[in-house]
Amino acid sequence: MTQSEALKILDELENSPNMKKHALAVGFTMASLYNYFSKKGKNPELAADDWEITGILHDADYEITNKSLELHTEETTKKLQAIGADKLIIDAVRGHCDKEQRITLMAKSVYASDELTGLIAACTLVKPDKKLASVTTESIMRKFKDKSFAKGANRDQIKTCETELNIPLEEFVSLALKSMQEHSEELGL
Repeated sequence: MTQSEALKILDELENSPNMKKHALAVGFTMASLYNYFSKKGKNPELAADDWEITGILHDADYEITNKSLELHTEETTKKLQAIGADKLIIDAVRGHCDKEQRITLMAKSVYASDELTGLIAACTLVKPDKKLASVTTESIMRKFKDKSFAKGANRDQIKTCETELNIPLEEFVSLALKSMQEHSEELGL
């Protein structure tokens, strides 16, 4: 599956422009994590494109299921099964909302990345120019500690980068921020 095919699934499932941006942000972060683990000699499952696609599709049916956690990932799972997607991709998508165990690096990565990209986007939108280029790791870390800021961003889920991925929080934030900054035009930030 290619990025354009994954984006087609987002369109088929009637995702809003903001949800598509979130999907891309997680996809870009996932591709960076694949490269990170490869350089560390961790031998991540599948290929970088598969990691990116997993990130893109993790919330593909969130809006069409009316944000129901009970229904979330079910439509995406059906679509992925119909096209013969790898079971590791399906399990990672389902695992980000606790419908499968997160066993693989890919599943653990999408779980931690999901909430972090949302926090980074929120940090960007409070900047006067609303640009990712104005955001720093330090500014995100300050906002991370402020529990009243972006209350919906689950900090405990983000911190699984340390317990499940063995990546220090600040390094994880920096990696995700850099991946989003490299694709700022596509994200509209």
